[in-house]
Amino acid sequence: QVQLVESGGGLVEPGGSLRLSCAASGSIFRVNHMRWYRQAPGKQPEWVATILSGGGTSYADSVKGRFTISRDNAKNTVYLQMNTLKPEDTAVYYCNADIINSGSVLSNNYWGQGTQVTVSS
Repeated sequence: QVQLVESGGGLVEPGGSLRLSCAASGSIFRVNHMRWYRQAPGKQPEWVATILSGGGTSYADSVKGRFTISRDNAKNTVYLQMNTLKPEDTAVYYCNADIINSGSVLSNNYWGQGTQVTVSS
C-alpha cells in the first residue's frame, strides 16, 4: 500500500516561516503530480499549490509570492516552503499525490493525514 505522511507543521508568529514535507512510501512505481491543500476552521478545503512531474508549479493567488512548492524525486517527497506567514494561513495542510503503483499503468490519488499550521502572535 501507498502512504503519504506530512510533517513540519507547528505554531509560528505572523511573518515567520515553516517548511512542510510530505513523503510518499510503499509499492510505488512513479509519483506524478503532487499538490498541497489546506482547510481552515469553518471553511471549505482550498487548493494551495501543485508541482507537476516535470517540475512545473502553480499557486493559489492567496499564497503566490510567499509559498514555494518543490520536490525531491529520489525521496518521493514534496515540500512547501511557507514564508511571510499570515494568520489567514492557519489551517490543516494536506498533501495530495497522483501515484502509479508498482505493476500498474494507471495513477491513483492519495491523501496524507494532514499537519496543523497555526499562525498567531
